[in-house]
Amino acid sequence: MSKDSLPLVLAGPILRRTTSDRITFWMATSKPVAIELSLHPEGESAVHLSTEQMESHLQRVSASEHLYFYLLDIQLEQALPLNSWIGYDFQLTPKGAQQSQGFELWAPDICYPERSLPGFVIAPKVRTLLHGSCRKPHHDSKDGLLAADQHLADTPVAEWPSLLMLSGDQVYADDVATPMLVAIHQVIAQLDLPVESFDDADWLNSDDLHGERAYYLRRQELLPALKAGGAVEVLFSGARKPIFTSDHAQNHLVSVGEVLAMYLLVWSPALWQAEQTQPLLGLVPPPGLTEKQLQEYHYQLEVMGEFAQGLGSVRRLLAHIPTAMVFDDHDVTDDWNLSAAWEQSAYGHPFSKRIIGNALCGYLLCQAWGNAPEHFDSELIDKLNTALQNPGDTTHQALIEQLLSFDQWHYQWDTQPCLLVLDTRTHRWRSERHLASPSGLMDWEALTDLQQSLIGKDAVLMVSPAPIFGVKVIEIIQRIFTWLGKPLVVDAENWMAHSGAAKTLLNMFCHGKTPQNFVILSGDVHYSFAYQVSLRHRKGGPDIWQITSSGIKNTFPKRLLDVLDRVNRWLYAPYSPLNWFNKRRRMKIVPHKPMGASPGERLLNGSGIGLVELDESGAPKGVWQVLSDGQMVRFDRHQAEEHWD
Repeated sequence: MSKDSLPLVLAGPILRRTTSDRITFWMATSKPVAIELSLHPEGESAVHLSTEQMESHLQRVSASEHLYFYLLDIQLEQALPLNSWIGYDFQLTPKGAQQSQGFELWAPDICYPERSLPGFVIAPKVRTLLHGSCRKPHHDSKDGLLAADQHLADTPVAEWPSLLMLSGDQVYADDVATPMLVAIHQVIAQLDLPVESFDDADWLNSDDLHGERAYYLRRQELLPALKAGGAVEVLFSGARKPIFTSDHAQNHLVSVGEVLAMYLLVWSPALWQAEQTQPLLGLVPPPGLTEKQLQEYHYQLEVMGEFAQGLGSVRRLLAHIPTAMVFDDHDVTDDWNLSAAWEQSAYGHPFSKRIIGNALCGYLLCQAWGNAPEHFDSELIDKLNTALQNPGDTTHQALIEQLLSFDQWHYQWDTQPCLLVLDTRTHRWRSERHLASPSGLMDWEALTDLQQSLIGKDAVLMVSPAPIFGVKVIEIIQRIFTWLGKPLVVDAENWMAHSGAAKTLLNMFCHGKTPQNFVILSGDVHYSFAYQVSLRHRKGGPDIWQITSSGIKNTFPKRLLDVLDRVNRWLYAPYSPLNWFNKRRRMKIVPHKPMGASPGERLLNGSGIGLVELDESGAPKGVWQVLSDGQMVRFDRHQAEEHWD
């Protein structure tokens, strides 16, 4: 694809936080554009914002002459109506052009049937919502976001979900298929993204990584590794285990350009299409692959082809539903901040520190910016803009230092119930017993702030990327590996892995002023389940629900999950004495059974999207997993084991 034929809009528009008087959109373009916006509330007069008016509501970040990111955070003088359709129309005028371009030119498939414009519904009272995590493009399951898009297409607008919560692993920076990395490098060339220098590795710059020395399926050779004494060194032989502990780190993203290209390729069909024809055209295998690697390449290419063909529907979904996001480990790297020892090693080496920082730059620009724009002042965004144009310079390094210590990744949306999204990655409660032991997912200060934010609320939708109430037998296995000094082997991070964090969190549910309805939305684990939780020997609440939906495009090994599901039921049956040896012994946990499951099954294994329906008090009255194969599985309260205590 020549630079002259680049699509004007490379990704978006993605609808982010939305209220009656404030609307936020995100998009990426190949040229700087002047933007006009018209809003068309059904049955009311249209609202038009001119180019001049829009200038006061937008921020722009430029990564090259062919890549611009826009955040449109629009404060409205007149409130928009609630619970009714509001169409919108962007007119984009590229710099130097006389004619503006509308959706029909750069996103002709973005509207739902019988609609001439994309649009949204502002529903601050959350009656239904969609949620999920873990969307790995080359996983051999269908994309759960396609199921979410189909759900909107099949549902009357008045009954649309209030929001879509993406609770982690929107991208897999540490687990990249070779065809995806080839596509990323083509995008970097098409968009003329600048060369990134690495002062700590004078033999390497991003031109090497994106060209002949791309190190396809060999990037673990570049990653810092743990020595026996805990120090780090750069590998060339692959003999020691890298700090970045993913089993699939052979194509780990390194440069900030690679991270930005990945986001464009997972959210939009625009750059997958050569001359607007068919996806994946021209993705020839890189030289030097073995026969086995070549077979894997062609298999991944087939899977990626199906993924790319569905991206038009993904773009349509994200243009219509307010979408909240938060990171988990794979958005940056596997086992990110799992232990104090991991942190010391990863941040003690400038190369691994840069890789983590580049992933955070991408997260800020493509996810966090739209969650809570007020958390990111103009000085920070200006610094990001400068850093992306000169990656590797002192501004870029200073930005990374700032992002690594940034303490406002968590946020709240003032829906009813409020959406409270936790940062469980950067406020870790480090183990006081051993540096290699798993850290608590939030430290005492962060948990104290959380408790203060809950006071006075009757109900809350709380997003914890990792489940608070998980599968006990899996947590026991993780604890055993921790005792053996190998927590990284089994990804041993859960809320109960650190006694201080666990005790503080569980005490929060017992607080007299805690909300009466807690709905905890989680992902991470690659299976789905619904638990209803209450305090033993206490009447009157609170009612706590742990609802986990994972993954959007990922699954757990089927046979292994079947075994773990049944063993968990045998070992932790209602009257098992083992229940008194876990940190949640004061809790009564009622697992709800997925409809159609075999006897003993409580965990659902299948890619898709979670759907939750709430009653007037904010408590769930229906929990489903909308599977990517078209099934809709309910976690049925009537089949729950009410005697579990």
